[in-house]
Amino acid sequence: MNISRAPGQAPKYQRLAADLRRRIAAGEWQGGAALPVEAELETQYGVARNTVRLAVDVLVNEGQLVRVQGKGTFLKDHSVLDHHAYRSASGPQAGDSLASPSEVYAEEAQAADRRLTADFEMLIVRARTDIAERLGLRPGEAVVLRRVLRFLDSEPWSIEESHFPAGLAAGTPLMDPDPVDGGDEMVLADIGRTEIGAVDHLTARMPGPEEAQWFQAGPGVPLMVQTRATYDTRGPVRVIETRYSADRSRLLYGLGELAGRAAHAARTGRTAVRG
Repeated sequence: MNISRAPGQAPKYQRLAADLRRRIAAGEWQGGAALPVEAELETQYGVARNTVRLAVDVLVNEGQLVRVQGKGTFLKDHSVLDHHAYRSASGPQAGDSLASPSEVYAEEAQAADRRLTADFEMLIVRARTDIAERLGLRPGEAVVLRRVLRFLDSEPWSIEESHFPAGLAAGTPLMDPDPVDGGDEMVLADIGRTEIGAVDHLTARMPGPEEAQWFQAGPGVPLMVQTRATYDTRGPVRVIETRYSADRSRLLYGLGELAGRAAHAARTGRTAVRG
């Protein structure tokens, strides 16, 4: 395979990176496997050693490859986990479209045979402008922030931050410094603020320095950010911002009647969790 530079074409290293990316996607190398050494890739593609190194750098920055000193370059060995950002309110999961996130995460981790752990903290902070707008507050007003850092098999997976108006949380277990039995949803229901609807905003952005350090992803791997504002009949209740590293998560939204999907999965032997 020869990669020459023709007028108007992208640089050789970018086209080499694109072909390596294609071969990875096609399953030529499986997760954790070693990439051919630079000399072998140099021969395969008919390019200079520096071109190979630049191409590999691109995939390292994307989080697809990892260099191990003295051992070589390997595919990043982590699987992509599906997370039900929204469940259809039909079938065996009826009524779960706004289920407790902790409950959903636990079910998905168990289905994937992975160990879920979490760290928790409660803070009182000043509301960011976008959070304040969704909660109907003035920017800078106090909100109660309940943060959950989730890990799968000790690998950082998601940062979830629930923002509550301070007046709503005052005098309730939402002010406790520990997770609440039954979840925050039960507390809200107990004070007459049962969440019955939600609006999601999905965005992608590059992580900040602290986020990049926590997720331990490649420098070119973006975050997926799901911002959910929930409502009851009286107005906004809370805003949940959840951040995922894009190289290890996929968000699923189930809409409408999905009985046919379950039946198809049963006939084909495919799990209904996958899209």
